[in-house]
Amino acid sequence: MKKLLFQLDTDACPSTFDAVVAHDGGADHLIPLAGVTPESCGPAVEGVIYTRGPAHKKNSALFVGGSDLAEGEALLAAVRRHFHGGFRVSVMLDSNGANTTAAAAVALMLAEYGEGDDTPLAGQSAVVLAGTGPVGQRIAGLLGRAGAAVRLSSRAPGRAKAAAERVAKRFEAPCEPVAVSDKTSLAGALAGSRIAVATGAAGVRLLPEAVWRERGALEVLADPGTTPPSGIEGLEPFDRGEVRHGKRTYGGLAIGSLKLRLHRACIARLFERNDQVLDVEEIYALARTLVA
Repeated sequence: MKKLLFQLDTDACPSTFDAVVAHDGGADHLIPLAGVTPESCGPAVEGVIYTRGPAHKKNSALFVGGSDLAEGEALLAAVRRHFHGGFRVSVMLDSNGANTTAAAAVALMLAEYGEGDDTPLAGQSAVVLAGTGPVGQRIAGLLGRAGAAVRLSSRAPGRAKAAAERVAKRFEAPCEPVAVSDKTSLAGALAGSRIAVATGAAGVRLLPEAVWRERGALEVLADPGTTPPSGIEGLEPFDRGEVRHGKRTYGGLAIGSLKLRLHRACIARLFERNDQVLDVEEIYALARTLVA
């Protein structure tokens, strides 16, 4: 029986990136649906859950995508409200690639720490620079779940506060907002941090090499971005644990390579059973197995 993946995209034009990875991950056929909302998703979901019999439902699955993570989260919640009893299929959320990118970045950073420990960063501090976007918020949440005391920065104090509150609520982990607009406030955000991650807009330099190389407490630096100049100066795109000035570094192409492997692995997993929900926690758990 053919493996069918229905792409519920909140944008007017469904993501071609997600389409390619869907096929590479094992879907035989991809059916992209554009502009899907929580209010309009019902017929599409019901058409999937009420067709194939119990033994074959695992061969149908749903992928929630689009560029807006908040819209994707609302759509996922609406999709799940249509499930009942055995009338359900597996579903994955990866709007803006936020879940797979964040999971890949954190899994790489923590690969050498806390094997089998749910809170390997207990008592440690981490900062997510320009972390108000979807990837930054997911990374902050995963680091918080790993036990870190997380600071999330923005140039605008209000944006930092709103994003930190969303992270704290979603991940049930404290998240401290900090405003970073100059060298002094940057130094304050970095104070005592063991991990620093840059998640700002493409091509925006957030952390000069001259600043981070002198920070003795810093042990790990990561920048998921791939557009030059890098968010953290001195990192190379293919860095995967390279030691620079005594710190381990992770670049955008190394993170992106794992993100692609992870995305494909998630698609394959959707077709193993018909009762799975792959949100950031489940995707991160899979990421950790890929780097173990």
